[in-house]
Amino acid sequence: MTKKLWSATNKIKIGSNLYKFEKFLSKIYNYKISKNYSKLLDWSIKNKEKFWSSIWDYCKVTGYKNYKFKYSNELFKNKFLINSKLNFGENLLSKKDDSKAITFISENGYREVRSWKKLNYNVSKIIQLFKKIGIKEKERIACYLPNMIETVESFIATSSIGAIWSSCSPDFGTNGLIERFDQIKPKILIISDRYYYNGKEIRVIERLPLILKKIKSIKNVIIINYPGKNYLNHKKVKGVSYFNWEELKNIKYKKIQFKKYDFDQDLAILYSSGTTGKPKCICHRAGGVLLQHLKEHQLHCNIRPNDNIFYFTTCGWMMWNWLVSSLSSKASIVLFDGFPMFKKKDLLFKIAEKEKITLFGISAKYIDSLRKLNLKIKLKYKLKFLKTICSTGSPLSEDGFNYVYKNIKKNVHLSSISGGTDIVSCFVLGNLYSSVISGQIQNNGLGMDVDVFNEKGKSIINKKGELVCKNAFPSMPLKFWNDKNNKKFKNAYFNKFKGYWHHGDYAERKKSGSYIIYGRSDATLNPGGVRLGTSEIYSVVENFKEIKESIVVGQSWENDIRIILFVVLNLKFSLDKNLILKIKKNIKIDASPRHVPSKIIEVNDIPRTKNGKIVELAVKNIIEGNKIKNVQALANPEVLDDYKNIKELQN
Repeated sequence: MTKKLWSATNKIKIGSNLYKFEKFLSKIYNYKISKNYSKLLDWSIKNKEKFWSSIWDYCKVTGYKNYKFKYSNELFKNKFLINSKLNFGENLLSKKDDSKAITFISENGYREVRSWKKLNYNVSKIIQLFKKIGIKEKERIACYLPNMIETVESFIATSSIGAIWSSCSPDFGTNGLIERFDQIKPKILIISDRYYYNGKEIRVIERLPLILKKIKSIKNVIIINYPGKNYLNHKKVKGVSYFNWEELKNIKYKKIQFKKYDFDQDLAILYSSGTTGKPKCICHRAGGVLLQHLKEHQLHCNIRPNDNIFYFTTCGWMMWNWLVSSLSSKASIVLFDGFPMFKKKDLLFKIAEKEKITLFGISAKYIDSLRKLNLKIKLKYKLKFLKTICSTGSPLSEDGFNYVYKNIKKNVHLSSISGGTDIVSCFVLGNLYSSVISGQIQNNGLGMDVDVFNEKGKSIINKKGELVCKNAFPSMPLKFWNDKNNKKFKNAYFNKFKGYWHHGDYAERKKSGSYIIYGRSDATLNPGGVRLGTSEIYSVVENFKEIKESIVVGQSWENDIRIILFVVLNLKFSLDKNLILKIKKNIKIDASPRHVPSKIIEVNDIPRTKNGKIVELAVKNIIEGNKIKNVQALANPEVLDDYKNIKELQN
């Protein structure tokens, strides 16, 4: 049953960026203003040249626009705004005054603010250091840093000189980092001496000798001390030049001369987080990412100048890139580093209140954690500046939607969003014209011809299938690094449905245009040949007070697939027969008899990627005796041992 939770008032709609954009189109293209998202979406897809060109103009991209497109039957060969020139870093340095650009907050309460003027000043000095080292265009700069101001400054400086950025957060182990960075052969490594998580100090600098031994391309290391702390001592390796961040004080400020680069200039390399093989090195283009982010920030999230934007993320997740790009909309960003519930379960909301956050970005898992704790956020915090809550990382359940409006804030735009590292942006997300329906993502993004296909490649409505995109879009990856003839690239996205982008999400498109994401399609369940989404089971199980976390997979059994549910129990509870029967009964009633697990097994922990996503496929491979190739992608690979040789799965 669909439940409408929130709709923007007419006053909010008329005052929105979306409405202003419609007015902008009406003046240029005689577009008829409708305040109807479906009509605007349809126009944006049918008129892609006009639409994407308008995004450049409406969002005031700094650069030189050339109104030229190239078409191909192969989507990834389509080209946008050919011969247009811009500098990504210049667009992020969108202000130069003394107002606040970035705020950093650590879990222990340390706070630091960087003004726009100081941000420009520091970026200039970093650029000069890069040039002194001899960094050229398209050379790779690798960063192993927490989510702090210096990380943002380094990224902007990298993009400003046409070099290629690539980052891993320090919670990536040494092997995981080496496996990623060694593929791209960086010349510089920027590294923090340490970071903190849940009160524990982790000395990253101790990993440096091994990193340098394994990645021979690194000839220069820049070391940053954790904010508010003194430098830690470290061992030096011969043949490597070392720079302390403090040495930037000795570099004189020079006004940045921004060179304009091609629209498709390499911007950043991000990494797939799967566990089925070596991480894919996904190369993204500057112009495409900028346009897509400006569109999502301003038109879908209604971000305005001087807004305060927060997203709980590490710099190893694409949402970090998304967050940082909001600087190009003249908004201020708030960075948090550490454990989100350190000494205080509602710590992030304390920050949201104090920093006057307007857009608050979190994961579905975090919302579910708050719900299970039954925290009444709205009774403690007014959050009067908060306009938008974004949720991503995994499907947000109906209970999660309901919790936000009941216990966080009644009058807020809850925007569940879904996309991925592959596109550094979203396929489906929110907008202020459409209503928020419990358990559903409002619409596909403007300019994105998103659909759901059945196995035969036919469009389906109100049925579950594969999420696809039927048209090209600017933030489509440029390539995979070291991928001869784009073989891996094409296999990843274009082999299943020829001519269309296949994203790998199991989804449903509603007649209204909204979407439900059921999880990764490679993790769907097929008992008796009927395809089921794992999220439908999770939405039932997560309501049990006895269960802390769960993971569900399919196991090949007697020429069929049977459903196996693994649960982590809260303290003081045990998985007895009564609880098992209760779980099965509730799944049968609230999902369907087909969803009922054949086995329910207790484990100590759930394997997750560094980005916090549970890895169903890894567990499935383990219980079926298959090798996991990329355990370095996991934050807790040791827990996989719990899933090996389980007696209950042998009968």
